[in-house]
Amino acid sequence: MGGGTDYPAWFRENGGAVLATTIDKYCYVSCRHLPPFFSHKHRLVYSKIENVREISQIEHPAARAIFDWAKIDGGLEVHHDGDLPARSGLGSSSSFTVGLVHAFNALKGQMSSKERLAKDAIHIEQNLIGESVGSQDQISAAYGGFNFIKFYQDSSFSVVPIILTEERRSELQSHLMLFFTGFSRIANEIAKSKINNFKQRIHELNNIRQMVDEGLAILCDRNAPIERFGQLLDDSWQLKRQLSEKVSSPEIDQIYSIAIRAGALGGKILGAGGGGFMLLFAPPERQHAIRESLKNLVHVSFRFDESGSKVVLYQPNE
Repeated sequence: MGGGTDYPAWFRENGGAVLATTIDKYCYVSCRHLPPFFSHKHRLVYSKIENVREISQIEHPAARAIFDWAKIDGGLEVHHDGDLPARSGLGSSSSFTVGLVHAFNALKGQMSSKERLAKDAIHIEQNLIGESVGSQDQISAAYGGFNFIKFYQDSSFSVVPIILTEERRSELQSHLMLFFTGFSRIANEIAKSKINNFKQRIHELNNIRQMVDEGLAILCDRNAPIERFGQLLDDSWQLKRQLSEKVSSPEIDQIYSIAIRAGALGGKILGAGGGGFMLLFAPPERQHAIRESLKNLVHVSFRFDESGSKVVLYQPNE
């Protein structure tokens, strides 16, 4: 909850906050020094393979910006794999940025604090690449866990872990479902349309910010019915849809309507909107019916995860 208030164009004037958690789906970045025996100096392997002599020749925008920012001198080989598709609203781009920054620092023998990782990733995406993205994904990828993240007008932020009983945490987990809509989208374009509407959506964004506090209060009150959180999620989605006509679509609205008729209490498209993954909140006894109603979509099981970005050092002789 709170997505939209994490954009600098909003929180630098109004402040902002989000309630966010990481899940057990990962971005894997491996990095090694490349011996100087090849016609290329750098090699990048992702959905494409790039062999280049100069950093300026790298096509991948984030990789090129991070190579340049890190002042990479010697040759490097970078491989990227992910558990989830790109442009799906689950922070895969920021996870890649955080992961590669972490890996480059490790190659230099430098420790990376969670705060420094988040700040560097935000700077690279928003200032060096110039993308119209928020600031919550980079923080979640760096810190990990279930957090209340607050954004201040001076561009600083605070991260407070949400402390829940194991019973309450499991109750929330058991009510959440994740589906891939099959639609990918360019988040930057949708975000630009939302940012352009900010001055006309002050009421909606203030309410979205207030819902963060309401959601947190519900979760932390063991006597509050967990169903109230699902209903609040629905209220949040209705407001998010008003931020830009690009946030939803007739196809997304139809998926959501089918889920509600099958028993879901609430839900939302994750990320900027326009496609990607839909999160649903539903009583466990209604989830089979929802899966049947949405059987043309990919249902993705997941668990909450506490780990942020981490480095594993590999020694070939071990």
